[in-house]
Amino acid sequence: MNPVEADTWSALKRQAITEVEREPILSGHLHDLVLRHRGYPEALAYLIASSLSNQVFGLGAMVDLIGETIERHPDIATTTLSDLRAIVTRDPAAECALVPFLYYKGFKGLAAHRLAHALWGEGRQGVARFIQSRVADVLAMDIHPAARIGQGVFMDHGTGLVIGETSVVEDDVSMLQSVTLGGTGKESGDRHPKIRRGVMIGAGAKILGNIEVGEGSKVAAGSVVLRAVPPHTTVAGVPARPVGTPTSEAPAFDMRQDVDG
Repeated sequence: MNPVEADTWSALKRQAITEVEREPILSGHLHDLVLRHRGYPEALAYLIASSLSNQVFGLGAMVDLIGETIERHPDIATTTLSDLRAIVTRDPAAECALVPFLYYKGFKGLAAHRLAHALWGEGRQGVARFIQSRVADVLAMDIHPAARIGQGVFMDHGTGLVIGETSVVEDDVSMLQSVTLGGTGKESGDRHPKIRRGVMIGAGAKILGNIEVGEGSKVAAGSVVLRAVPPHTTVAGVPARPVGTPTSEAPAFDMRQDVDG
């Protein structure tokens, strides 16, 4: 493990031990998901497998699939650690890294997407689609395996999130529940949004078509975005229109839900 991964893993284990001391009834749960594992990649593989396995694709086979994929693509572990840090930094409800690691389906759904994306890139589309389907069934998030998502991404709550095949989400983006990055009809090819660095997308916002949401912009909750958004612009409404300028260079870090004047 690299130093950052080792530090985070040590912190997760310490937090798990503290939680066992506080809530002994959770000792089996925390041992199974954290304390018995040899490192973060192994624990991550088991966490995702335990969420997605079913009676057809059992836990052991799922652990093997995910563990082997992480071994071939160690950047999955590194990137999910960046996502975990983003959650702890931006969500006041996440008092420590253990809470989102165990319980945030936004984190688990995005981590599973990163696995599916790696498998898709290997030409294993069938397995990638199976993981996508299980995430949709279990976590109510539907992210196409081909979608490209950067690091330090915070999907708050995750419920109802839809991200289409040719979508691009750059680093350090935050989005809330029921966000859609979708197409506008039956067009083929590059047909989904491009979300640039530092953007915050409010709950229920719909961004449709091959359009760009510029760096450091904010999309207000419930908006329907059909045209490109310039960098460092706040848009709101149906259809969305510019209504102001964000109060910082990266609204994703602030997580402010108000509409800037």
